[in-house]
Amino acid sequence: MEKSAKIYVAGHNGMVGSAIVRKLEKEGFTSIIKKSSKELDLRNQQAVADFMAEEKPDYVFLAAAKVGGIIANNTYRADFLYENLCIQNNIIHGAYVNGVRKLMFLGSSCIYPKMAPQPLKEEYLLTGPLEYTNEPYAIAKIAGIKMCDAYREQYGCNFISVMPTNLYGYNDNYHPQNSHVLPALIRKFHEAKTNNDKTVTIWGTGTPKREFLFADDLAEACYYLMLNYNESGLVNVGTGEDVSIKDLALLIKDVIDFKGELVFDSSKPDGTPRKLMDVSKLHAQGWKHNIELREGIEMAYHDFLKSYVER
Repeated sequence: MEKSAKIYVAGHNGMVGSAIVRKLEKEGFTSIIKKSSKELDLRNQQAVADFMAEEKPDYVFLAAAKVGGIIANNTYRADFLYENLCIQNNIIHGAYVNGVRKLMFLGSSCIYPKMAPQPLKEEYLLTGPLEYTNEPYAIAKIAGIKMCDAYREQYGCNFISVMPTNLYGYNDNYHPQNSHVLPALIRKFHEAKTNNDKTVTIWGTGTPKREFLFADDLAEACYYLMLNYNESGLVNVGTGEDVSIKDLALLIKDVIDFKGELVFDSSKPDGTPRKLMDVSKLHAQGWKHNIELREGIEMAYHDFLKSYVER
């Protein structure tokens, strides 16, 4: 990618999109196109068609999506399916119509079957039923992967797909109900420390294992793959390492310096026992993560303090 190339980052205000913008700016790119949802409704076919025809970007990072936790995914099933299909259909088709040189579509690890073997390999896609609660979101993301492949096969478009594991980092969502487990625990431990609470209650038994990747590491991987990967199918992006929810909680407790005890509420659901990505394809491409979990949590907590506590 030439430093003067026009690069459209869809979803630039989100955690992933903002990390990609930081990476591109650090690398010296001077023509990054950003449009907020107020300026451009990506669900609106005509608005996106007009925008793409006017801007004619050379490269596109498609990091925009309607996202949420397990409750939101299960409650707004029609919205998650319809809106995500609209967003990606409009951008992917617009990229083809306007001769975009390369597009990267970002999905999610929830695309894999609920009972897929661990670790999750790329070829496990569409080999079994999905997790019911986030099925609409997952189906939209699977459609995006297949759409990129179809435009590659029919029209010769260089459209690629990457599937990140669980993400956290700068510009994360710390909402008490709608956030994911790692940012939720950061907030929970911080508030417990501030209130001098004696205990923090963790949902479930603490035994499920999860993999976590810092969003700026994902941005590094996306940049690397944009330069070096030109194939159909998809690439998992993760660390290839996981941690139990209990050990994650203990790590966050230590980083935040909370002195109380952990209580596990086993009446609450554990979710999937394990969700670990097989990242051997990514490693074979020549990329590996840099930010280890403790360092990442320290960085995220500092950002939480700056963004939520001090303002």
